[in-house]
Amino acid sequence: QVQLAESGGGLAQAGGSLRLACAASGRTFSRYAMGWFRQAPGKEREIVAAISWIGDNTVYVDSVKGRFTISRDNVKNTVYLQMNNLKLEDTAVYYCAASGGSYYVGPSDFRSWGQGIQVTVSA
Repeated sequence: QVQLAESGGGLAQAGGSLRLACAASGRTFSRYAMGWFRQAPGKEREIVAAISWIGDNTVYVDSVKGRFTISRDNVKNTVYLQMNNLKLEDTAVYYCAASGGSYYVGPSDFRSWGQGIQVTVSA
């Protein structure tokens, strides 16, 4: 089992930026694909971005393409989500998650979850 802890959330203005970080401990972090999910009030949780075990493959939900960037540092056991040009609709609780394999195969493959961190975008 891997333990995940998110940081870096908070309040930002529309058009601004935030950088989320997720520190992992426990299971060998570098072997597994990682992902960021979000859940807005009244909506289902959706995957935002995922990255393979060595960072050679990334996927994004269409609504964040060109604005968000997922990356990882396997020495620091940390995965990041750089969020630029934030929009009101990016407001949500963001969750870091670890998958069961080395590459992203689908949102149901994620086995370990962080507690979540609030991101609020204001006009």
